[in-house]
Amino acid sequence: MAGSFFFYDLETTGINARSGRVMQFAGQRTSLDLEPIGEPVNMLIRLTPDVVPEPDAIMLTGITPQQTLIDGVTEAEFLTFFQSEVVVPGTIFTGFNSVRFDDEFMRFMLYRNFYDPYEWQWQNNCSRWDILDMVRMTRALRPDGIVWPFASDGKPSNRLELLTTVNKLLHDSAHDALSDVYATIAVAKLIRDTQPELFAYVLSKRNKKDVATIVETGEPFVYTSGRYPSSGLHTTAVVLLAKRSGKDEALVYDLRHDPAPFIGMSLDELEAAWKFTRDPDAIRLPVKTIKYNRCPAIAPLGVIKDTVTQERLGIDLETLEANRQLLRNHQAEFAKKLLQVIERLDTARERQQSQLISDETTVDERLYDGFIPQSDKPRMAKLHKTDASELASFAGTFQDERFNTLLPLYVARNFPQTLSAEDRQTWDDFVQRRLLAGEGSSRLQRYFTRLEELAAGTLTKQQAYLLEELQLYGQSLLP
Repeated sequence: MAGSFFFYDLETTGINARSGRVMQFAGQRTSLDLEPIGEPVNMLIRLTPDVVPEPDAIMLTGITPQQTLIDGVTEAEFLTFFQSEVVVPGTIFTGFNSVRFDDEFMRFMLYRNFYDPYEWQWQNNCSRWDILDMVRMTRALRPDGIVWPFASDGKPSNRLELLTTVNKLLHDSAHDALSDVYATIAVAKLIRDTQPELFAYVLSKRNKKDVATIVETGEPFVYTSGRYPSSGLHTTAVVLLAKRSGKDEALVYDLRHDPAPFIGMSLDELEAAWKFTRDPDAIRLPVKTIKYNRCPAIAPLGVIKDTVTQERLGIDLETLEANRQLLRNHQAEFAKKLLQVIERLDTARERQQSQLISDETTVDERLYDGFIPQSDKPRMAKLHKTDASELASFAGTFQDERFNTLLPLYVARNFPQTLSAEDRQTWDDFVQRRLLAGEGSSRLQRYFTRLEELAAGTLTKQQAYLLEELQLYGQSLLP
């Protein structure tokens, strides 16, 4: 296949990719002209008893744990299909907010099932992209020909279900994965047809090398990101402040803001301004980290040369230039202090993570502890070809201790029929520790508390049914 898109979407047990699970995977391959290729993929994935879903997620998707147990496949079965049928050469994996959400869930699933979590998106000329940031950039820079929705509070919104509604695009069931896939393809076609040059440009700049070429010139450029406010259509003009050593990322400064109040700050003041806060009166540092491998939507400053676009974004080129000159005069010292702050925060975060109990109850969440040793990859491939009854032979054979810890969990979750009575008891003990750990705030306790809160509200017949199913599922997990 010369090249194709694979649009995909997930429905999950919650928003945390570290501890959550995929309940539904749906996708459709298309040509580079966005025409369907083959049949769609639509699969449920079975929940295991060590996972408690977030009730709000189930109320949104309507997929109950019981449904996955009846109609779903194990993660191991799904990934065998995924690796052989979906991960084909030349595939561009994409979706609506897939880089920050769906890709993360896929990485953690691959990791805990003994697959490399990254290769599927770069080997054999594969890559990834994200439709959401292209939508945001289109609205900001080239909005003509498309109806743009607003949220109930009057603020600009790019939610998929709103985009499809106001543009009269087919979207049968929001938050059903396959329906969302078809809706995403329709939105991609809408932008491709109305703004073909922007579509082609953003697609061509998804590679991290192309991103670095624009960012590291030192010249101001346009950056569209959900981390910028909707009042400016998530788009601003930034300039490189500092490249992070050894990382494919950089700090960029938002040139709409006068740098004078920030360049004289102490390290402690900069740290306070860097940290996230919901306080509307807090000082916010106009610096962001741009990660080259996340397909950021960026473009040369020339794309906002017309006054109409500048007014729409609330950008004044003279102000940008004045702020840039002031920043340039103090850039070296300012950047040095910021890098010190980030290093300090990274060290504190690593110290906090190291204090977590690094046993089988947390190993699922330790994907980013480090890359998989090359020496383990042949053994991982062999494991996937080994009969389930022989998997115990891999115990203690991995260089990466995470996989030695993961092995019995992998077997219990995917091949419970192979467990001996002793192994079954060990697995049951693990499940209870995972669900009941924590005084007064265990996973199960939080689950039942939230069910009570939801039940206290006004419910539709469908919502009442879902809550009843969730109550029954939770009870089935009790010791």
